[in-house]
Amino acid sequence: MATEEHLARLKEGVEAWNEWRSKNPGIQPDLSSTNFTGHDLERTDIHELDLGEMDLYKVDLSGADLREARFYGMDLSEIRFPRANLCRAGFDNAYLLKTDFTGANLTEARFGETHFIDTNFNAANLYKAIFGWTTLSHIDLSTARGLDTIQHEGPSTIGIDTLYRSHGQIPEVFLRGCGVPDEFITYVKSLVERPFDYHSCFISYSSKDTALAERLYADLQATGVRCWFAPEDMKIGDKFRSRIDEAIHLHDKLLIILSKHSLVSPWVEKEVETAFAKETKEQRSVLFPVRVDQAIMQRDTGWAADIHRTRHIGDFRRWKNHEAYRTAFDRLLRDLKAANQ
Repeated sequence: MATEEHLARLKEGVEAWNEWRSKNPGIQPDLSSTNFTGHDLERTDIHELDLGEMDLYKVDLSGADLREARFYGMDLSEIRFPRANLCRAGFDNAYLLKTDFTGANLTEARFGETHFIDTNFNAANLYKAIFGWTTLSHIDLSTARGLDTIQHEGPSTIGIDTLYRSHGQIPEVFLRGCGVPDEFITYVKSLVERPFDYHSCFISYSSKDTALAERLYADLQATGVRCWFAPEDMKIGDKFRSRIDEAIHLHDKLLIILSKHSLVSPWVEKEVETAFAKETKEQRSVLFPVRVDQAIMQRDTGWAADIHRTRHIGDFRRWKNHEAYRTAFDRLLRDLKAANQ
């Protein structure tokens, strides 16, 4: 959690903040989960602040005055900006996963090469905002205001999931400005009349179990369940936290291969915790465990014990035997698809 000293230093301005940082290089500032509601941060050049390794995770800037503030190249995942005044603010090259702009004033804000993923634009005012090479993934734009006035400096990418979540309620002039072909615009509304049957699966596993993961991936893809591999060998750190949350959030289910190797993987543990949080929030099954050995059955503490006590675990211990594998796979496929009905 943020400390009062760090907050006080920030409010003194960019010059004072940077001077303090240069004199105290060993201090890691923490503004995480801070609520700045009502504070006047007008013209604060966030980009020029010496942030170092500062933690901005889940900072709350509800109602803050951030006119002309610059967030160039920053990771703003899960930061809250409801009702904030962000008129002419700059977000070029920023990364915004699950960032909340509910009711925010984004008039003439710049979003060049900005990555929006599951961003909340409910009632946000985007009057004459500037887009270009911007990515819009898994977003409901149906209630955003001013989309028909946005200035396009270049094409942008709009995900099919965004079209579905927006129920086709996106101004044609906005789609055309993003570079969407007229032929596709003509059929957008008819394409989204039916609910999006979203079957997708994120596979979490230890690199020691790659052979089974690859086989499951190929067979699930062949049966219409889209799959992705978890980057188990990537280094763990704050830099990747939002990327893992993004991947699990965007994929419908998390299939975890349980083994003596994955049970000691910090990366797999993080993915499981994120899936648990998603289940709590969405009140549905997300985590689907399968095992290749007895290790999970011998755990009585931690996340592994929670899975052992509360979940049916698919049995792939004999996965190298063709008939045993097909029996286990057919049951897994049935359970995955049943969860979407």
